[in-house]
Amino acid sequence: MKMTDFDNYVEKIKTEEGVPGVAVGLKEGKARLYERGYGFRNQSENLPVTMDTVFGIASITKSFTCLAVMQLKDEGKLDMHDPVIRYIPDFARVCSGSEEITLHHLMTHTSGLPPLPTLVYASIRSFKNDPDANDYPGIEIKETDREPVDDYRHLIDAITEKEVTLLGKPGTAFSYSNDGYAILGAVIESVSGKPYERYVKEHILEPAGMTRTFFTEEEVQGLDNVTELYAKKEESESRVYASPVWWDAPAMRAAGYLKSTVSDLLIYSGIYLENGKVQDRKIVSEESLNEMMTPFVEIEPGRFYGYGFFITPDYFGHKLVEHGGSLKAISSQLSMIPEKKQSGVVLSNLAGVPVSAIMNAALNQAGRRDLNAQVHPLESACTLTEEELADYTGIYESMEGMSLKVFADGEDLRGTTNGREVDLLCVEKDLFLAKRGEQTEYVRFIRDASGQVSQVAYHYRQFPKVMTGAEKNEPSVYRG
Repeated sequence: MKMTDFDNYVEKIKTEEGVPGVAVGLKEGKARLYERGYGFRNQSENLPVTMDTVFGIASITKSFTCLAVMQLKDEGKLDMHDPVIRYIPDFARVCSGSEEITLHHLMTHTSGLPPLPTLVYASIRSFKNDPDANDYPGIEIKETDREPVDDYRHLIDAITEKEVTLLGKPGTAFSYSNDGYAILGAVIESVSGKPYERYVKEHILEPAGMTRTFFTEEEVQGLDNVTELYAKKEESESRVYASPVWWDAPAMRAAGYLKSTVSDLLIYSGIYLENGKVQDRKIVSEESLNEMMTPFVEIEPGRFYGYGFFITPDYFGHKLVEHGGSLKAISSQLSMIPEKKQSGVVLSNLAGVPVSAIMNAALNQAGRRDLNAQVHPLESACTLTEEELADYTGIYESMEGMSLKVFADGEDLRGTTNGREVDLLCVEKDLFLAKRGEQTEYVRFIRDASGQVSQVAYHYRQFPKVMTGAEKNEPSVYRG
């Protein structure tokens, strides 16, 4: 497949974002349609990116966690609708209503758990060893003297410290939860009798022949063809620099800490494209596989969440199954069109790279569409009065470390999230598009019983409005 236009598109993004290296692979059936490394895995030594370069994959790990749960279901050891407390009795301590939360709720992010600070607590050791920790754009890391969360028992303790109130009855509110997936890791350990990492290695990685996929930094030390890590300092001019500390959170590995390659992830995609078989080995039943790719809960117009995957039922006439990931020095994307037996992978060694846009362009090129074609064109469709603008302005913060400041800019609404400005384009009442360069995502404002905007659903998380303020540079007022 000739990809000249696509190559130019990737190079443009790479230059604009200052990305050291990007790896892209696309296959259909057993045929590789396209594979190319752009830039370097190590800039200072001019070492190129290849299909076997090891990158972090962050939240793509969640699909491995769900696959492990489905394997245990196939063996009759658990059921999706079992309450979590059947396997983790201490989970009853989390909050009122936690006894009603099932494995299905955790897998679909509909448990009602709000974003919590436990990912930060579980990463404390990494943060303390990393002088560049605050240059990751995904969260604001605040100083804490809390002891690190190193295992699942301590994870439950950390959650209960916060007097958690569910966002709604389990099954009714979608909010992306790393904590929920960490608990799934604990369930896998409880049911299998093996550490989570060992279970995934023995039941997924080894049978599939994924020989360059690992959980820990220790496993990749000394290997050839492992990427250097990079961070970006947002100053008057952005500066990208080498930042060699891998982040780890042992209690949260089920939520996003695998490291892999384009080649290995294309092998992994074969499980979903070949009815649960890869390398002539049966990994999971076809029934369980189909369940993973079922659109259980709608999270934005035309887009749903299944088990460890985002699902678009009508992606130019076919079902699209995908997941991305972001963490320090990581931007990743895995996308599959099962009906066409087509899959693609994009991996990068810098956070905040629009890899989903790169993946969309690759699929468009393969489908002979315009590179920028969208299934649901993301366009502004309404204007707001001054009073309506004021409804949304203020600061929204999650305990997980994410923040969004919303302010009026003339007749427009804009936002700042962790130091980066975005345009907020009105689609309909309370629904907006956050747009920054090639990256676009929905933002939904949520009103309380009195009709006041009290929360935002942003980056798939629901979190509260904590301050009000109508202008970009106006001091905000704490709401308590």
